[in-house]
Amino acid sequence: MRFLKNYKSSLILVLSILLGGAIGIIMGDKAKIFAPLGNLFLNLIFTMLVPIVFFSIASAIANMDKSKRLGRIFIITLITFGITAIISGIIGVISFKMFNPAVGLDPSMFNNLMTTNSIDTPKSVGVLEKIVSSISVGDFSELLSRNNLLALILFSILIGFGTMISKEQGKAFASFLSSGATVTMKVVNIIMYYAPIGLGAYFANVIGQLGGQILSGYAKIFILYLVVSIIYFFVFFSIYAYIASRKEGVKLFWKNAAEPSITALATCSSAACIPVNIKATKNMGVSDTLANIIMPLGVNIHKDGSVIGGIYKIMFLFAIFGRDINTISSLFPILGAGLLIGAVVGAVPGGGAIGEMLILSIFGFPQEALAIMLVIATIIDAPATLLNSSGNTVCTMIISKFIDKK
Repeated sequence: MRFLKNYKSSLILVLSILLGGAIGIIMGDKAKIFAPLGNLFLNLIFTMLVPIVFFSIASAIANMDKSKRLGRIFIITLITFGITAIISGIIGVISFKMFNPAVGLDPSMFNNLMTTNSIDTPKSVGVLEKIVSSISVGDFSELLSRNNLLALILFSILIGFGTMISKEQGKAFASFLSSGATVTMKVVNIIMYYAPIGLGAYFANVIGQLGGQILSGYAKIFILYLVVSIIYFFVFFSIYAYIASRKEGVKLFWKNAAEPSITALATCSSAACIPVNIKATKNMGVSDTLANIIMPLGVNIHKDGSVIGGIYKIMFLFAIFGRDINTISSLFPILGAGLLIGAVVGAVPGGGAIGEMLILSIFGFPQEALAIMLVIATIIDAPATLLNSSGNTVCTMIISKFIDKK
């Protein structure tokens, strides 16, 4: 019963997608009649994107406790989280290239299917010009376009910091930002009630035109992610524990790893794992102070599973739209975007949706690709949560080694 309760929404979403796929296979090209229902869901999500990004990021920073952001603990924590995130990102890139789940899919079919609302590919410009145009705009009104998502994120961060340092005078505005973040997320929750119908209709249309080949791509992604997750969980977490305290660290980690791991799989929520993770890290020899500070911080900014998942989403889209993933000029932006999406954007409420839209904005994919990423996010949710949550415990051991010398 607990399993059904925690996975109810994901199971309904998967079943609706499977039903839509079955209808598409049966009806074939006639399944186009369902396209408007799918487009309605995408349009609802897109119209909420700008307010979600602004209120979520600005309120998160405006209400931040400055005392927990400063000092040696914070610096060591960021370095540790950053290194493990980079390692997971590299693993994601290498594993996808070695076992490309999109092999066998015809890119031309996807390009033909998704040409109506595609985002214009930006003209070739210099590196510095590209950076400036990505993180800034010339007019406030341009921030209201989802094509300028990075600029909107930077603007939201500045508003958040400005509110935070305003202290007493900024409290009213901070309350407004918090209220706005709550309201926009509630609206998204309302929209998600329509997601099973919208995504089911969308995939009825897609499968009707493509046949069942994209379903095989999803199955391959899930299997690849599952295998990589198992390897990362057992091998790399053991390495991290060994770095923390040699053989004793490995013994301590695995002796106390079961409860946090099972909780992560059962709840599919890193936030829900905070109490059990704190308890486990204390049993691993971490001080109360470090456990209580680092664990909530890790839930927000340390998401190795999400980094790998984000890279898989980007590389899958690259493959099905016929873009090159075999050059350094392609792989570095993919790795960078995966780190940004998994480790940074995930720090705010609704970060998953923001990250997926950021992929569309950065790489110029058509808006219909959002539905493809939503399916990938759904099927890898459980193993991703396991890596995100349990990874925080072993990283806390490493941080304790440098802070408390144990």
